[in-house]
Amino acid sequence: MKKVLILGSTGSIGRQTLEVIRQNKKHFQVVGLVCRSNIDLLKEQIKEFCPSYVGVYDKKNNLREKNIKSFYGEKEILKLIKLINCDIVVIAISGAAGLKPALTAIKSNKNIALATKEVMVLAGKLIKKELKKRPKVKLFPIDSEHSAIWQSLRAGNKKEVEKIILTCSGGPFLRKKPKDLETVNFKQALNHPNWKMGNKITIDSATLMNKGLELIEAKWLFDIPVEKIEIVVHPQSILHSAVLFQDGSIIGQFGLPDMKVPIQYALSYPKRLKNNLPRVSFTELKSLSFEKPDLKTFTCLRLAYDAIKIGGTMPTVLNAADEVAVELFLKEKIKFLDIPKIIFQAMNKHKTIKNPGLSEILLVDKLTRKMIYENYQ
Repeated sequence: MKKVLILGSTGSIGRQTLEVIRQNKKHFQVVGLVCRSNIDLLKEQIKEFCPSYVGVYDKKNNLREKNIKSFYGEKEILKLIKLINCDIVVIAISGAAGLKPALTAIKSNKNIALATKEVMVLAGKLIKKELKKRPKVKLFPIDSEHSAIWQSLRAGNKKEVEKIILTCSGGPFLRKKPKDLETVNFKQALNHPNWKMGNKITIDSATLMNKGLELIEAKWLFDIPVEKIEIVVHPQSILHSAVLFQDGSIIGQFGLPDMKVPIQYALSYPKRLKNNLPRVSFTELKSLSFEKPDLKTFTCLRLAYDAIKIGGTMPTVLNAADEVAVELFLKEKIKFLDIPKIIFQAMNKHKTIKNPGLSEILLVDKLTRKMIYENYQ
């Protein structure tokens, strides 16, 4: 039985992780739960899963749960990660906030199941460096696309890979032009055709920034040049990604769009567990279509390409600016098309640090956010 610590247990991925565990109680035990501030839901989860440890980032909240060790604030939660006895840490904290917990888990010799792509966007090089020091520590991707690539790569070896095919649904505004997006509101942007996700990642899917972040994440996860990663728009979200090998064979992972599949695989690896989730019926599929992304309309994706080519701290600026811009859009302080404009302006002003350490990455992240907030007070 694997012991699991879930960071971000009240969020979308965290809740789905608990659904997977609920269906596989003989295989997994929840030993720790951490949330940002949703105390009411956390209490329900504690009642059902009986963890020994809980953490809350918001220090104002006090659980007062008997027989449970409680931790409050970032410093204490990092301490929790170090001392807890578990087999795998699920990193499902949204955005850059997942970076310190991920590094702490790795340095504490704990495997991580990573749902927070921003961790690799900000510090992919640092994460890989720490993993290299600890060959027994593993990182398992939870993103459906990266899980698909991970599974497909098992069909060959790295030297045989010609390219990675990273699929993209196209989001709710597929085939729209800039003039069509001028009056888009957050409710329309949150109406994803295929996936049920948190607000931030859903807006990123609408701008295609999510695919840009996944491009950067794939580069670091699989040690492959960006030039060997092809983004393909696939509106049906049935092929979750694939690998083209040098003999012309394409190995891909197919399935209905449900995050519980990659979550379960990350938790159960190297085994595959049974589940009752719906299956793909190829005879019932009307069609599977593929097309190139529109970089002229969805400039966030183009900015992601620019950021990873420049390297250093530029992806940090890209991510920080995007997080703030999405927040401002959800609060109706800016328009949809202002999101890429804000990101471009932040990147244009930044002087890149080529080989940053953790402190420099965190400082750049902080200063980028501060600059944008000050402009939109």
